[in-house]
Order: sequence, then C-alpha cells, then structure tokens
Amino acid sequence: MTALLERDHHLIRRGQVTLADKGFAGKELEAFVSERLGAHLVRPDRKDEPVRHGKTARVRQWTEAVIDTLKGQLSLEQHGGRTPAGVFARTGQRLLALAAGTWHNWTTGATVKRSLIAYGR
Repeated sequence: MTALLERDHHLIRRGQVTLADKGFAGKELEAFVSERLGAHLVRPDRKDEPVRHGKTARVRQWTEAVIDTLKGQLSLEQHGGRTPAGVFARTGQRLLALAAGTWHNWTTGATVKRSLIAYGR
C-alpha cells in the first residue's frame, strides 16, 4: 500500500482525511500517510488496539449508497464515452441531472428525493 501511495501521492492533499478498511493497519503505513503525505488515515479499530476512530460502518454505508446510485441509477458503467473527455462529459451530465432532479424533488416535496425515475432517461 505504501508503494501505491508513494507513486500516486499527488492524489492526496495535506490535511485530507483518508478512509480505509481495517486491513490497512500498521505503524509504518500510518506514519507514511501522516508524516510524508500530511493526511489523516481513518480506519475501523481492531480488537487488539485501543479505541481511536471507532466504527466507520455508517460512512461506509453512505459511500456504498453513493456508488450504487452512480452505477445503477445513472448507468455510469455504460457511459458510452470513447475518450477520457467523452467519459468526463457524459459523467458530468448525469451528475448534473441527478443534482437538478434532487433539487427539484426537494423543492416540490416529492417523497423520494434522489430518484430520476419520473424524468425518464
């Protein structure tokens, strides 16, 4: 993991909180993330260590819900883009449509807020 973070260190900003799975434990990895990258590594506490971050299950569930929405409802895996610019444009259009639909649903008092079903595809 350290080698991957070393190579792609530009993806992590100073002060950034990075959520990880409990498998990313170890003093060497935590020291690398905090000292070299200036980020905070947050992961579920293991049974054999003192409580530091507690359980992160709610954050994980929220993340999984967002990914499921992106993949399922917005069909981002079938984006149809042939170039990186095309992928970014099509992905951006769908995210903007979801944001506009969500705003409209909240404004009109719809019972389901994050759904675009009423607007078709």
